[in-house]
Amino acid sequence: MKQLLDSVWQRRGISWIWDDEALAAVTKPSEVFSLRQLMRAAKDWPDDLPSNGGNTLIVAGLDACLDLLTPSDADNWLGSELKSAILSFQDAYSGEAALIFWLPKSERRIHTDMATDAIRWRCAAPHSNENIEFGRILWGEAREYPQEIIMSEGGKPVGLFHLRIT
Repeated sequence: MKQLLDSVWQRRGISWIWDDEALAAVTKPSEVFSLRQLMRAAKDWPDDLPSNGGNTLIVAGLDACLDLLTPSDADNWLGSELKSAILSFQDAYSGEAALIFWLPKSERRIHTDMATDAIRWRCAAPHSNENIEFGRILWGEAREYPQEIIMSEGGKPVGLFHLRIT
Protein backbone atom coordinates (compact mmCIF):
# COMPACT_ATOMS: atom_id res chain seq x y z
CA MET A 1 0.00 0.00 0.00
CA LYS A 2 1.26 3.46 -0.85
CA GLN A 3 2.06 5.86 1.95
CA LEU A 4 1.12 9.52 2.03
CA LEU A 5 3.51 11.97 3.69
CA ASP A 6 1.56 15.08 2.78
CA SER A 7 -1.10 17.18 4.46
CA VAL A 8 -3.56 16.90 1.54
CA TRP A 9 -5.73 14.59 3.67
CA GLN A 10 -6.38 17.55 5.98
CA ARG A 11 -8.00 19.57 3.16
CA ARG A 12 -9.37 17.11 0.59
CA GLY A 13 -10.78 13.63 0.25
CA ILE A 14 -12.04 11.09 2.75
CA SER A 15 -9.89 9.83 5.61
CA TRP A 16 -10.14 7.46 8.52
CA ILE A 17 -7.68 8.36 11.28
CA TRP A 18 -6.90 6.76 14.64
CA ASP A 19 -3.98 8.79 15.96
CA ASP A 20 -4.37 11.60 18.52
CA GLU A 21 -1.60 13.71 16.92
CA ALA A 22 -3.26 13.46 13.51
CA LEU A 23 -6.60 14.52 14.98
CA ALA A 24 -5.03 17.48 16.80
CA ALA A 25 -3.45 18.63 13.53
CA VAL A 26 -6.88 19.41 12.04
CA THR A 27 -9.40 20.10 14.78
CA LYS A 28 -10.34 20.99 18.33
CA PRO A 29 -12.72 18.72 20.28
CA SER A 30 -15.52 21.31 20.13
CA GLU A 31 -15.49 21.17 16.30
CA VAL A 32 -16.06 17.41 15.95
CA PHE A 33 -19.42 16.25 14.56
CA SER A 34 -21.15 13.13 15.79
CA LEU A 35 -22.15 10.51 13.26
CA ARG A 36 -25.77 11.59 13.80
CA GLN A 37 -24.85 15.22 12.98
CA LEU A 38 -23.13 14.03 9.79
CA MET A 39 -26.24 12.16 8.66
CA ARG A 40 -28.41 15.23 9.34
CA ALA A 41 -25.95 17.56 7.60
CA ALA A 42 -26.01 15.34 4.50
CA LYS A 43 -29.51 16.67 3.83
CA ASP A 44 -28.29 20.30 3.81
CA TRP A 45 -24.53 20.77 4.02
CA PRO A 46 -23.30 23.91 5.81
CA ASP A 47 -21.53 26.59 3.80
CA ASP A 48 -18.60 26.61 6.21
CA LEU A 49 -17.08 23.50 7.74
CA PRO A 50 -16.08 23.71 11.40
CA SER A 51 -12.41 22.64 11.27
CA ASN A 52 -9.12 23.54 9.66
CA GLY A 53 -10.08 27.00 8.44
CA GLY A 54 -13.39 25.82 6.98
CA ASN A 55 -11.84 23.02 4.90
CA THR A 56 -12.58 19.99 7.06
CA LEU A 57 -15.35 18.07 8.77
CA ILE A 58 -14.30 15.58 11.47
CA VAL A 59 -16.80 12.90 12.47
CA ALA A 60 -16.67 10.69 15.57
CA GLY A 61 -18.79 7.66 16.35
CA LEU A 62 -18.45 5.42 13.30
CA ASP A 63 -16.60 2.80 15.33
CA ALA A 64 -19.33 2.70 18.00
CA CYS A 65 -22.03 2.46 15.35
CA LEU A 66 -20.30 -0.48 13.67
CA ASP A 67 -19.89 -2.18 17.05
CA LEU A 68 -23.63 -2.00 17.71
CA LEU A 69 -24.63 -3.51 14.36
CA THR A 70 -24.37 -7.11 13.25
CA PRO A 71 -21.77 -7.54 10.51
CA SER A 72 -24.45 -7.96 7.84
CA ASP A 73 -26.37 -4.88 9.05
CA ALA A 74 -23.10 -2.92 9.14
CA ASP A 75 -22.34 -3.98 5.54
CA ASN A 76 -25.76 -2.78 4.41
CA TRP A 77 -25.63 0.48 6.35
CA LEU A 78 -22.10 1.33 5.18
CA GLY A 79 -22.96 0.59 1.55
CA SER A 80 -26.17 2.57 1.52
CA GLU A 81 -26.45 5.26 4.22
CA LEU A 82 -22.83 6.13 4.93
CA LYS A 83 -21.61 5.85 1.35
CA SER A 84 -24.52 8.05 0.26
CA ALA A 85 -23.51 10.70 2.84
CA ILE A 86 -19.87 10.52 1.70
CA LEU A 87 -20.83 10.93 -1.96
CA SER A 88 -23.13 13.82 -1.06
CA PHE A 89 -20.28 15.51 0.84
CA GLN A 90 -17.93 15.15 -2.13
CA ASP A 91 -20.53 16.61 -4.48
CA ALA A 92 -21.50 19.47 -2.16
CA TYR A 93 -17.91 20.67 -1.81
CA SER A 94 -16.73 19.68 -5.30
CA GLY A 95 -13.91 17.59 -3.84
CA GLU A 96 -12.42 20.73 -2.25
CA ALA A 97 -12.95 19.73 1.39
CA ALA A 98 -11.95 16.88 3.70
CA LEU A 99 -14.27 14.48 5.49
CA ILE A 100 -12.36 12.70 8.25
CA PHE A 101 -13.68 9.88 10.39
CA TRP A 102 -12.07 9.73 13.84
CA LEU A 103 -11.67 6.08 14.86
CA PRO A 104 -9.67 6.17 18.12
CA LYS A 105 -7.38 3.19 18.72
CA SER A 106 -8.65 1.50 15.55
CA GLU A 107 -5.21 0.63 14.19
CA ARG A 108 -5.83 -2.78 15.79
CA ARG A 109 -9.18 -3.17 14.07
CA ILE A 110 -8.38 -2.04 10.53
CA HIS A 111 -6.45 -4.70 8.66
CA THR A 112 -4.83 -4.49 5.26
CA ASP A 113 -4.26 -7.63 3.23
CA MET A 114 -0.70 -7.03 2.05
CA ALA A 115 -1.17 -9.15 -1.09
CA THR A 116 -4.32 -7.40 -2.32
CA ASP A 117 -4.48 -4.11 -0.34
CA ALA A 118 -8.03 -5.09 0.71
CA ILE A 119 -9.09 -3.19 3.85
CA ARG A 120 -11.16 -4.94 6.52
CA TRP A 121 -12.67 -3.81 9.82
CA ARG A 122 -12.55 -6.41 12.60
CA CYS A 123 -15.91 -6.54 14.35
CA ALA A 124 -16.34 -6.28 18.11
CA ALA A 125 -17.65 -9.06 20.36
CA PRO A 126 -19.78 -11.06 19.98
CA HIS A 127 -18.80 -10.96 16.28
CA SER A 128 -15.03 -10.57 16.78
CA ASN A 129 -14.28 -13.48 14.47
CA GLU A 130 -15.89 -11.58 11.55
CA ASN A 131 -14.76 -8.68 9.38
CA ILE A 132 -16.49 -5.92 7.43
CA GLU A 133 -15.05 -5.41 3.96
CA PHE A 134 -14.38 -1.64 4.08
CA GLY A 135 -12.60 -1.58 0.74
CA ARG A 136 -15.26 -3.47 -1.18
CA ILE A 137 -18.14 -1.56 0.39
CA LEU A 138 -16.83 2.01 0.49
CA TRP A 139 -14.43 2.37 -2.41
CA GLY A 140 -14.99 -0.66 -4.60
CA GLU A 141 -11.46 -1.99 -4.08
CA ALA A 142 -9.84 0.85 -6.02
CA ARG A 143 -6.18 -0.14 -5.85
CA GLU A 144 -4.62 3.29 -6.36
CA TYR A 145 -6.17 4.31 -3.05
CA PRO A 146 -6.45 4.30 -0.16
CA GLN A 147 -3.07 5.41 1.00
CA GLU A 148 -1.68 5.08 4.50
CA ILE A 149 -1.28 8.49 6.13
CA ILE A 150 2.04 8.99 7.89
CA MET A 151 3.00 12.13 9.80
CA SER A 152 6.78 11.81 9.44
CA GLU A 153 9.28 9.94 7.30
CA GLY A 154 9.52 6.38 8.60
CA GLY A 155 6.57 6.94 10.96
CA LYS A 156 3.80 4.48 11.60
CA PRO A 157 0.48 4.88 9.76
CA VAL A 158 -2.01 7.18 11.52
CA GLY A 159 -4.90 6.60 9.14
CA LEU A 160 -6.09 5.92 5.61
CA PHE A 161 -6.75 8.49 2.89
CA HIS A 162 -8.85 8.21 -0.25
CA LEU A 163 -8.97 11.22 -2.57
CA ARG A 164 -12.38 10.50 -4.08
CA ILE A 165 -14.86 7.69 -3.64
CA THR A 166 -17.01 6.78 -6.62
